[in-house]
Amino acid sequence: MASTEKTMKFGIDARTHKLVIGSWRLPLPQSKWLRILVGCVLIFFGCLGFLPILGFWMVPLGLLVLSHDLAMVRRWRRRIAVWWARRRQTS
Repeated sequence: MASTEKTMKFGIDARTHKLVIGSWRLPLPQSKWLRILVGCVLIFFGCLGFLPILGFWMVPLGLLVLSHDLAMVRRWRRRIAVWWARRRQTS
């Protein structure tokens, strides 16, 4: 089990329902609607990234949170992950 935790660098751990970003693990709300609200808020404030404190880094984080519950966003995230892996393989 410990090896699984070390290999996951980015995503949502299906066992613990925590958001994994590198070595950070952040718990997600248990309610589906609250997770969707958190994801939408992150995307909205990420679009205001030119303002102080807010940042464009919030958009992919919001999409990651939304991908836990919305199949359409999950497909987009998976396509980007596959594209990124293929791109890194050829380099």
